Amino acid sequence: MIRKTTALCLSLGLVLTLAACGGSRLNPFNWFGKSEPVEKVEIEEKQTDQRERVANVLNMNVEPVASGVIVRAVGLTPNQGWWEAELVPQPLTADGILVLDFRISPPWDQTRVSTQRSREVTVALHLSNIKLANVRQIIVQGANDARSAGR
Repeated sequence: MIRKTTALCLSLGLVLTLAACGGSRLNPFNWFGKSEPVEKVEIEEKQTDQRERVANVLNMNVEPVASGVIVRAVGLTPNQGWWEAELVPQPLTADGILVLDFRISPPWDQTRVSTQRSREVTVALHLSNIKLANVRQIIVQGANDARSAGR
């Protein structure tokens, strides 16, 4: 009887403790908020990636998962047919800023412009908890703009 009561009290205490962390900065699910537009970050580029940056970054989300986060971004291309999209991590800055270049390859031939929705491209990148250890802000940047989410 005493063991059941102790187990019940410990379980209840754990549940209440976790519930109290719901709005706290200690809760890993609250680490990255909504993204917002920011100025582009000038970084020294190594010419190893021949792809271009996407024209505009329309949206960015940082979604927590058990092993880290998934950074998802939507970019807008000037016309249809762009391919091989990827978020390319740059070296972490001393301030804890991780810049992800939204890189994409242009179409081989001339293509139509058509509707905005047909020119939107979505990419995602998983970042592990280990890679996030010193990150306080994530920036996804395109050719003309950037979006940021921070802790």
